[in-house]
Amino acid sequence: MPVAKRGEVWLADLGLAAKVRPVLILSVPYSDSDYALHTVVPHTTSPRGSDFEVMLTVKNLREGAFNVQGLLAVPTA
Repeated sequence: MPVAKRGEVWLADLGLAAKVRPVLILSVPYSDSDYALHTVVPHTTSPRGSDFEVMLTVKNLREGAFNVQGLLAVPTA
């Protein structure tokens, strides 16, 4: 199974309300003594112009922003 690396964009299931959406991986690889979680920043195609939104151009991803206020920890599974 591929391993997510810091700076990559992956699809993640963020639950019923947030749906499956692109996320920017912030985590570094974890060891056996760490929780199997990745810290991620979700992508939105409806930016609000907030200072907490980071506009990045990512190949094959609709225009939008990564919302730093939506920081999450998601399981690797």
